Amino acid sequence: MTDRWERIDEVIGRVEQALLVVLLSVLILIAFSQIILRNLFSTGIAWGDALVRTLVLWTGFIGATIAAREGKHICIDVVSRWLSPKGKKTVAIIIHGVSFLICCLLIFAALKFIHNEFQMKGVAFLGVPAWVSEIILPLTFAIMAFRYFFHFLKSILGTHRQERDE
Repeated sequence: MTDRWERIDEVIGRVEQALLVVLLSVLILIAFSQIILRNLFSTGIAWGDALVRTLVLWTGFIGATIAAREGKHICIDVVSRWLSPKGKKTVAIIIHGVSFLICCLLIFAALKFIHNEFQMKGVAFLGVPAWVSEIILPLTFAIMAFRYFFHFLKSILGTHRQERDE
């Protein structure tokens, strides 16, 4: 069963990497263009700043999903240094379980936020509704929830490697 989950996670990871490359490239191109246009020609792209803000949001949240996949999220592991292997396993199970639950709550909050944005009919840039540019929020929280649940199961089964110890 975990093999199938790992393959799904691997495919999602490849999509994330490709999307991150594309988004960062567009982000850099638009931001650089804005700088050149403003400094040399006293003009700019009217929708450029809003697009850059959206791209920063998207790259940040996609980066968070990658960090969840690789176990690279910020953590304080002062206590785990003195724990036995069984204690470390217990802490890992608790951390992954709580992270999963928090991501599930954040999915709900993000969906509520998206619903409110939809009702407000705000526009992000170029006529794109604001809720469309913010759809990354529930999507990435769902991916992170999937990954934390997967890590939770692997920790319970004893197949989860300790990223921090490597």
